[in-house]
Amino acid sequence: MLYLMKGVKCCSPVNQMHKVTGTLFKARIFGNILSVSEQFKISRTSSQLSSEKPNSYSYVIVGAGSAGCVLANRLTEDPLSTVLLLEAGPKDTLLGSKRLMWKIHMPAALTYNLCDEKYNWYYHTTSQKHMDNRIMYWPRGRVWGGSSSLNAMVYIRGHAEDYNRWSREGAIGWDYEHCLPYFKKAQAHELGPDQYRGGNGPLYVSRGKTNHPLHHAFLEATQQAGYPFTDDMNGYQQEGFGWMDMTVHQGRRWSTASAYLRPAISRPNLSVAEKTLVTKILFQGSKSIGVEYVKNGQRKKAFASKEVILSAGAINSPQLLMLSGIGNADDLKKLGIPVVCHLPGVGQNLQDHLEVYVQQKCTKPITLYSAQKPVNMVRIGLEWLWKFTGEGATAHLESGGFIRSEPGVPHPDIQFHFLPSQVIDHGRVASTMEAYQVHVGPVRSTSVGWLKLKSTDPKDHPIIEPNYLSTERDIWEFRQCVKLTREIFAQKAFEKFRGPEIQPGNHVQSDKEIDAFIRHKADSAYHPSCTCKMGQLSDSTAVVDPQTKVIGVENLRVVDASIMPSVVSGNLNAPTIMIAEKAADIIKGLPSLQEKNVPVYKPKTLETQR
Repeated sequence: MLYLMKGVKCCSPVNQMHKVTGTLFKARIFGNILSVSEQFKISRTSSQLSSEKPNSYSYVIVGAGSAGCVLANRLTEDPLSTVLLLEAGPKDTLLGSKRLMWKIHMPAALTYNLCDEKYNWYYHTTSQKHMDNRIMYWPRGRVWGGSSSLNAMVYIRGHAEDYNRWSREGAIGWDYEHCLPYFKKAQAHELGPDQYRGGNGPLYVSRGKTNHPLHHAFLEATQQAGYPFTDDMNGYQQEGFGWMDMTVHQGRRWSTASAYLRPAISRPNLSVAEKTLVTKILFQGSKSIGVEYVKNGQRKKAFASKEVILSAGAINSPQLLMLSGIGNADDLKKLGIPVVCHLPGVGQNLQDHLEVYVQQKCTKPITLYSAQKPVNMVRIGLEWLWKFTGEGATAHLESGGFIRSEPGVPHPDIQFHFLPSQVIDHGRVASTMEAYQVHVGPVRSTSVGWLKLKSTDPKDHPIIEPNYLSTERDIWEFRQCVKLTREIFAQKAFEKFRGPEIQPGNHVQSDKEIDAFIRHKADSAYHPSCTCKMGQLSDSTAVVDPQTKVIGVENLRVVDASIMPSVVSGNLNAPTIMIAEKAADIIKGLPSLQEKNVPVYKPKTLETQR
């Protein structure tokens, strides 16, 4: 999910906010605004390592995103292990300053990067035949921190049963009792540690601070509709509605670059290179020995004495495997790529979350509509630049929840994010009125897609076929999403705020009309996953084993959202960080952490929907 309080015309010059803030704060930028530590905290991009020749390292990690930053930090805790971290995009700071890169670090400014190819892979799918032949837009992070530097900062782990399902699907050792400790290891929650939350990890997690009346109305309305309040949807009880956890710390986005990479950057055994496109994994027979990459137009090689680790994400990791000769042999031969290992599962099993916006006009001028006026944007921006406070210090997705679509469903399969504003076209078009909305969609869709190489050119985006809405179950679940949201918005708590329905609109009532609305308006929640599925050697569709090693070759791993056997019931950033934390222990040869018999909420009866 990538949404903001402000809509901007995609790829147009950033208007008043950019101009005025530039004029007002540039003159003071090296005085009061920039702290001394920020001025001189300029990250190194390379280290001279005495223990190995310059182009050889213990580990080469591809991708400084949500997983790669975690691995770079954890693997260099061992001073005898040297790590080269390669990132295709740029740093997430300018002259060591987050303020100078406010479009990344101001939580409310996230939509600015939605159409900026400097930080974004800017993918598109094939024409979707079950969605009026629409081509869907997929932004993915191409910058230090990866998509954790572009996302909406929602921290959701999924449900405990997602991980127990992974174990049943062949990812032995990845059940909830083996994953929960790694969620906790990563996390420093502002509410402190408990049986579910971590308190001492590098990833700061907080709750919203706006106390907005529409968030309160939404939570009251959900209870009036018969749903429970949950005080921690990442803890004992996911089911219900409550306050969202966010990766925001002291008013700033807290990406994995902030949490993991910057604290490790001064280690002499860590080298980091940005604006570096990895084009191929190098092999001696079936043994991975390094990578080939392009930097500043020059083709270079880096070697790994232990392992190459792909953390390039659910699109780039399978793409790089296929470019390097690992994938479906028939497809590779058609492109003239020498086959290193026939692994037909590479790029298959593609899963994502779709969502739709249900929008209601607000009768009171309390939404974020006024915040999008140029004068107010300047005021909000300057307050954030000065103190990291105010409306710029949150992404405003501060409440939400999870419910079951019908009786008999064992745990929630529909997710809600509430926003006291109106979003149009991924936030790329400015809001037009006072309005509020929910982003709602199924979280365990049955539609499964694939991706394949378009060509042998690493710069060519792969063919992405998510196969959205290809099953009757998915279509039915989306009908439920609209009907159940309308029921919540009709509750008494919204009476003093409720205007006419904007979207779908009162003219959309029958199942056929709702289905047409979904086909026309549903969009990706930006959660691509599962394209390098983890499983057993006996599973012909598996790409990595439960140790994250690529099947059929040596010294090669994949560690990112692509190795999920199936998509989790919620946002993907927190699970991806957990995967990397757990994989780091596996790589270091440490026994897995485990917490047995942690209680998890179950409905008293499955005979009712709520």
